[in-house]
Parts: sequence; structure tokens; C-alpha cells
Amino acid sequence: MNEIIGKSVLILGYGAEGQSVHRWLKKFYPDLKIGIADQKLKNRNRSLLTTSGDSCSNYDTIVKSPGIPPNLPALTAASAKSGSAFGGKAAEKHITSATNIFFSVCRGKIIAVTGTKGKSTTASLIHAILSRAYPDVRLVGNIGNPALDYLDGADKNTLFVIELSSYQLEDLRYGPLVAVILDIVPEHLDRYRDFESYVAAKSQIVRFQSPADYVIFNPDHDIPAKIASQGSARKVRFSPTGPLPASDIPLLGQGNLENCLAAAAAAKVIGVPSSAIRQAIINFKSLPHRLENIGEYRGITFYDDSIATIPQATIHALNALGEKVETLIAGGFDRGLDYTELGKFLVNRNGLKNLILFPDTGAKIWQSVLSAAGKSPLHLMKLPVSSMKQAVDIAFANTAKGKICLLSPAAASYNLFKNFEARGDELKQQILLYQ
Repeated sequence: MNEIIGKSVLILGYGAEGQSVHRWLKKFYPDLKIGIADQKLKNRNRSLLTTSGDSCSNYDTIVKSPGIPPNLPALTAASAKSGSAFGGKAAEKHITSATNIFFSVCRGKIIAVTGTKGKSTTASLIHAILSRAYPDVRLVGNIGNPALDYLDGADKNTLFVIELSSYQLEDLRYGPLVAVILDIVPEHLDRYRDFESYVAAKSQIVRFQSPADYVIFNPDHDIPAKIASQGSARKVRFSPTGPLPASDIPLLGQGNLENCLAAAAAAKVIGVPSSAIRQAIINFKSLPHRLENIGEYRGITFYDDSIATIPQATIHALNALGEKVETLIAGGFDRGLDYTELGKFLVNRNGLKNLILFPDTGAKIWQSVLSAAGKSPLHLMKLPVSSMKQAVDIAFANTAKGKICLLSPAAASYNLFKNFEARGDELKQQILLYQ
């Protein structure tokens, strides 16, 4: 399928993926008229995103970046026959994405990974395992490597491991050779009208797979199992009670056990021997901001789990580290998530004493704690903060030597930080001031 139709292209959104599309178009379509629309750009068609769609009408193809919502008025007016999970009336304009372009021109084999949490770790694990058995394996996608930038020199033997977010899957109209579906729980409810719409976006990963393809999932998770059943690909199931011994896994937590098992299953499908799989997993190092042990400072061990942007991830982190966690730093940007279960968990958590809480969801987390506690005595102390410096100062003042302080926010970062990486980096920088 040709994803570039006509003589002109509008790149809608000029972040990392938009810039990657621009480079790719200039290389392979040098005669195209190319327009760029991005609210953050100055003096470059800045008004395009806020018009009623007239601007889009000047271009034959529109390449939408993942951060652009599908219900943007300009897109709604120009909605094309894109195969999107969100529908839309057929129109003359062709709407596509960097992901669709990548799938359409990729000559290699594609292993795609999605889920709510664990995508980057699982994709990185698959890349590490495959690299032990094959000479040309490339890690791309939502992990921070725009896929179009990694096509040079690829052939039919190249293996691409691509991490796909729900944003990248919304309008996907191609199927990967291997689809890995990790657990799916409520997330991005500021983007989607409801959880079902989020699941629908994730489901696109299997929609265009063939009977010759594979879908890998844990049948104990209802939503991935349901998504897998909707496609025609061969089903490959994995379970935490599978053949990989927990002693072989250097990563903490039940979630990472599942990540390793999913990666092992994907590698098996591609033909990697069990011995190579085991050695790759044993030698794998945790990615930054994912239950990362920062070190011991003044007798307190600090962990950076800034990637934990949902309540379930924070619960997993606390379970992984055990009852030595005395201080939890949580809270952040409010995306409409429910903190009821987290409140119940925190109230009953042995050893936990201090809740250092960022706005805006810090207040919601504390309210869920109060609701869960009812009239019972509360062993937790509420410590509201508005900066990472305050959080670290309070952590050092209130955490006993020999205990753990964990940053696992259960919320996104965007109200105070650029992203979860910046949040974790700021934690490290503030801790270093206490050396």
C-alpha cells in the first residue's frame, strides 16, 4: 500500500516523529510539496492546527503525529479512508502516520509490543535476546527511536522490534509478524472518551495480522486474551508459572517476570535457542526510571520508578520492594484515573509511613487513603509538596536509615515536569546534593 498519495503532504505535529517523517520524505520524495503544522512552532504555519480544516484541504496526504488527537477539528473535516478504529466519513484526503509508512515500506520482519506498562522493558529484552542469534536487529518506535530513521540498509533478514503506544496504534492498518500484548489497564483517559476506546486502539495490533502471524499474550489477563481472540494470528500463550525460573530474572517484580516471559515467547517464535534466551535475560540491565536502584544515601536506599504513571504500576513496585519501603513519593498530572484500589493497598501496607504527595493527584490519592481507612487508625503521614527539592528534603528528614524511599507516582508528570524521564532525573539530581 502506498501511504504517500498525491503531490503534497502536510506533516501534522513536528515532534520527533514529525521530524523523522520530514527527513524521510525529503530523501524519497524530493519533489513533494511539504507543509508543517505544529502549535509549538513559531513563524511556520502555526495557525494550521486551530483552523476549521481549510489548511488541510491544501494537501493530498496528511501525516498525523501520535500526539495529535484524532478528533481535532481540522482532521475531522479532512477525515480520510484510513482504517482507523475511530471511523470517520470517507473524504479525498489521505490521512496516515509515521507508523503506517514504516510498516508499508519495511522489508524486514516486525515484532511489535504493546500494553499499558512494560512495553519498553519487553521490547528491549526481545532486542537483547534476538541480538544474540541474529546479526541485524533494530529497536525502534515509542521507546524513543523513530522507526523511519532506522530503515537504511535493512533487508528481508532484518528484525525490527517496535514498541507501539495506543496513539501509534489508533490508525494502524498493517499487521506485524509477531504481536506481543502485555496487560492492559486504564490509562490515557484524558485522550480517550472511555476505557473501551483505549482498548479499541490497542486492539489494532492484531486487526490486520494473517494466519501466518503470531500473537503472544498471558491468558490470565482478560483484555489481552480477548484482543488476541479477535485476530486470525496463531496464539502463543505465556504464564508466570512458565518454564523460565524466577532465579534467572535479574529484574524486580511480578510485572518484570511477565515481561521476561513475553520476551522469551517472542524469541522462541523467531527461532532463538533456549540457552541464548536464558543468557540474554540473565545479563539484562533494568532500564532507567523503571524500579531503578539509585543507590544508598545517608543510609536510605532510593528507587526511581518514575515510569509508574498508573496506580497498578505503583502497587507492583511496592510489592516488588517489600516492606522496607517507608516513604513513597507519588502524585502528578490528573488524567482521570481511579485511585480507590491504590488507597486500599496503601492503608494495609506494612512498613509504609510517609506519603509525599505532588499535585494534582496527590489530593486524590490521600482521599482514597482516608476513604479506605474509614474510622480505623491511620499509620500514614500526609506530606504535600510542590517541587522535587521539597520531596527529597522531606524524604531525608522522615525516612529511617536502612529503609527505602520510592518514587512511584501513579500519575503522569506533565503538570510539573516535561515527562517521566525529567521527573526521575530531577529526583537523582536532588539526591546528589546530599552527598
